[in-house]
Amino acid sequence: MGRFVEGEDRRQDFLLPASLDDYVSEDNPVRVVEAFIDELDLQTLGFAGATPAETGRPAYHPSTMLKIYLYGYLNRVQSSRRLEREAQRNIELMWLTRRLAPDFKTIANFRCDNGPALRAVPAITVPLSRPAAARPNIGHPARLKMTPKAGNFAA
Repeated sequence: MGRFVEGEDRRQDFLLPASLDDYVSEDNPVRVVEAFIDELDLQTLGFAGATPAETGRPAYHPSTMLKIYLYGYLNRVQSSRRLEREAQRNIELMWLTRRLAPDFKTIANFRCDNGPALRAVPAITVPLSRPAAARPNIGHPARLKMTPKAGNFAA
């Protein structure tokens, strides 16, 4: 027994925790991101690829790509290459994407192909992040439009 705290053997097999869900706490913000994006109608917002193509290689679902993008936005990770690395090593992002790890080019193409739709998402998220008493009466969040003055929303 040494005088230092020692780590475990990297080759040691473990039985528990058996699932990725065990590593992400119930109050983790990625669970909010998951719930929010799963409620969005991506086709109405204008995301490309919301309807799968009949031919070719199966694509990543736009909700998976949006989760990666929004996770990066919330954690100040903007580079497609850094998002690719995070998807491969970050447990929260692994949980959020169900262990899918698209390459940087796929992430960059998603940004390019869905620019207008991505700009619509903050208009939905900002009012929903306010306390209920402070929210304007806007009806459905998808009907929000940004006015020229930053921070003002119109129905």
